[in-house]
Amino acid sequence: MTPADLSLTVLHAVRRAVDEGALLVDVPARVRVERPRGGGVGDYASSVALGLARPAGRSALDVAAILRERLRDSPGIRAVDITGPGFLNFTLDGDSDRRVVADVLAAGARYGYSDALASTRVRLFPADEPRAALLVETVVRLLRAQGADAAVAAGPGAERLAVVPAPADFRPDALGDDAARWALLRPAAHDHVLPGAPLLVQHERNALFRVRYAHARVRRLLHNAARLGFTPACAEHVDAPLLLSLLGDHPAVLLSAARLRAPDRVARQLEAVADALLAFQHTVLPLGDEKPSAAHRSRLALAEAAGTVLAGGLTLLGISAPDQI
Repeated sequence: MTPADLSLTVLHAVRRAVDEGALLVDVPARVRVERPRGGGVGDYASSVALGLARPAGRSALDVAAILRERLRDSPGIRAVDITGPGFLNFTLDGDSDRRVVADVLAAGARYGYSDALASTRVRLFPADEPRAALLVETVVRLLRAQGADAAVAAGPGAERLAVVPAPADFRPDALGDDAARWALLRPAAHDHVLPGAPLLVQHERNALFRVRYAHARVRRLLHNAARLGFTPACAEHVDAPLLLSLLGDHPAVLLSAARLRAPDRVARQLEAVADALLAFQHTVLPLGDEKPSAAHRSRLALAEAAGTVLAGGLTLLGISAPDQI
């Protein structure tokens, strides 16, 4: 179960409670789930009960209890706990990690795409300044990936994106398209453009290099595994909580980036996935005389899923994902 799936499951529980008369509130448009904070338990948490308490005329603990009763037997959820003033905490079942990997591999580079914004029409005002023009182009791509009717068009109601312009001496032609895009998109729109020269250095301090190198490492792992006679398979649980968590959160990151017009969120997500993957990749292939096992096939599947997320995210930013570096 991905965070997006869990969010929908909780939303359905709210709707059931309203339909059954247990809660007299308007059903929210969406429910936010996130990693538990201090004092929380399990894999994810939601403050939805706190938000519904006042309009329902009930305490947050009462609302949380009502929702917990409607979430206990939901597929993919092993336990629902209530902590603090009324936070819902979810522990997912043991198969959820394998399902995340399977979902990524099934969706390919379109993992995280959705129809969440299918009823949304967005027109972004065209821009002449290079950074603003690139931001508009990329935001349209992100919105369309979430089902929105998005386009660049002038006219009444067209949305203008506020962005700090690129400096006058910024030279995209000297950087190449990939590095130039990263320099312009990686900082938040209200921050200054990244210096270009460091992005041309193949070094671990260069985040763009790490992201693209991590993708290339996955392609090499798959090649070497094939030479050893095995292929990826979601056969068993893999002990890589950070990487699995990042893959599970990816759809929510893409949706948030589209809603907030913030491609930098995608770039930061790719950096985190790349760093977790590079720390994990040494465990994937058998060592010495070790024979390939179900564990190796499962680790390879997780690595392939991570590489798939990197390739899809780079594509959304208009940046290439080479098989070799």
